[in-house]
Amino acid sequence: MPILSREPNLHPGSLFETPQATDGQWWAMYTLPRQEKKLMRRLFDEDVPYYSPIIKRRYRSAGGRLRTTFTPLFGSYVFVCGGETERYQAVSTGCVSRWLPVGDTMQFVADLRQLQQLIVDDFPLSPERRLEPGQRVRIRNGAFAGYEGVILRREREVRLQVAVRFMDQGVSVLLDDCQADPI
Repeated sequence: MPILSREPNLHPGSLFETPQATDGQWWAMYTLPRQEKKLMRRLFDEDVPYYSPIIKRRYRSAGGRLRTTFTPLFGSYVFVCGGETERYQAVSTGCVSRWLPVGDTMQFVADLRQLQQLIVDDFPLSPERRLEPGQRVRIRNGAFAGYEGVILRREREVRLQVAVRFMDQGVSVLLDDCQADPI
């Protein structure tokens, strides 16, 4: 008999397929330190639509054992989809320090969809805290065909940065030079 979990779905892909996701208001909730998952559980319990990208992080413990944790990609951020009622429900949890409305909803949802697909495809991601000036590109072939982002160059490797422009944050993934066309 399967055990039923009360753990919220941390990658609610179906949220992006609803008209509410593209037409509705989004709010960036900045949480108190280390309160992202607590806020997500409370939003889940209250049926408030939200999204917070979670990535798998592997590390070695002090005892040498390999450990896996699931951490928010954007520390202290949870995105809530809905009107004033949903915003109020999120703020009322006691987990939110401050909030900010998202301006360009269509662009924001498109950015989050790209991030979600990278996470679902289990590509090795590196969180990028600040976007640096660089050339915007569209990937023309390979595993990342159709993705748009900024090319970052680091010590003998080229990475594609997929960004959530509203937050000026994103992730990067290793890329071959020949796959990108300037936009």
